[in-house]
Amino acid sequence: MADATESQHPLLVTTEWLAQQGDGGGIVLIDCGELVAYRRAHIPGAVSISHHPYLKGAGNSKLVMEADEFETLVRSLGVSNDSSVVLYDDNSSLHAARVWWVFERFGHTDVRVVDGGFNAWLAEGRPITSAPPRPEEGTFTATIDDTHLCTIDTLRQAVDGGSGLQIWDTRSDGEWDGSNDRGNKRTGRVPGAIHLEWLNLFEGPPSRRLRPLDDIRQTLVEAGLNPEAETVSY
Repeated sequence: MADATESQHPLLVTTEWLAQQGDGGGIVLIDCGELVAYRRAHIPGAVSISHHPYLKGAGNSKLVMEADEFETLVRSLGVSNDSSVVLYDDNSSLHAARVWWVFERFGHTDVRVVDGGFNAWLAEGRPITSAPPRPEEGTFTATIDDTHLCTIDTLRQAVDGGSGLQIWDTRSDGEWDGSNDRGNKRTGRVPGAIHLEWLNLFEGPPSRRLRPLDDIRQTLVEAGLNPEAETVSY
């Protein structure tokens, strides 16, 4: 029988593993969902990101926040450079994955996502609370890691075929075909991109866990994506 505490990938943790950590358990558990939902109910011991989970910058709402903004935010959540951070949300890990990426961008690599997040936790009847913890201020200092960022210039090179990068459009069908503008000034897609909506990689409700990795690889290949290729996603 498979160990329920063992995740299918090092970037993930299971709900069973998280439950065994207890309240806190030496980790910084961060709820990456909307603040209004956090105030209603969350996993015991979790702090709220208390900021829009896309973590856009105050000076440029199209880009991720600057390092000093991120430092201030995560220090208030109790994060230091040696903290083990675990993230979850109630939206198929959409927001948790974004916050994971921003942590990686600013040099914190001991960060994992709860597979299934709050959806799986709730479906399994595990304890919830509305009481927020009061963490001690952390001391996190950012170190910018540009390997997790694709610039527009690099993307242009990929479109021109000069970089060998694979471009993956993860948006919905409506965004891909231009029928849903999502409030943007223009519709369409990056030339040469391959389309596969990110939700196709997840199980349905109630768990919202990632599908088995072998299934995901097969889905990528069927969509025309090479799982081994260097890839830029948007």
